[in-house]
Amino acid sequence: MTTIILKSPVVTEKATALAQKGVYLFVVGTFATKDQIRHAVETYYNVTVGSIRVNIRKGKVQKVGKRMVPKLVADKKVAYVTVTKGSISLFPKA
Repeated sequence: MTTIILKSPVVTEKATALAQKGVYLFVVGTFATKDQIRHAVETYYNVTVGSIRVNIRKGKVQKVGKRMVPKLVADKKVAYVTVTKGSISLFPKA
């Protein structure tokens, strides 16, 4: 069974401000460990990772549809990856 380590980068105002300081945010798999995240980022983006902080954002109950039926939104695991050597170009230059 293969697990998805890096799902997507986070592109928000907070993430772009942190990216200028060398900290990049990624949505990762819920069972991904720090070592797996480090290895995936280093091999995919060809950079050196300094430290990794992980945060689990709890899911919410959201009302959807015409009848406002409650639906549970899943938990998200977000990794704050500090890059020491190299940089990641997540944002296209205009």
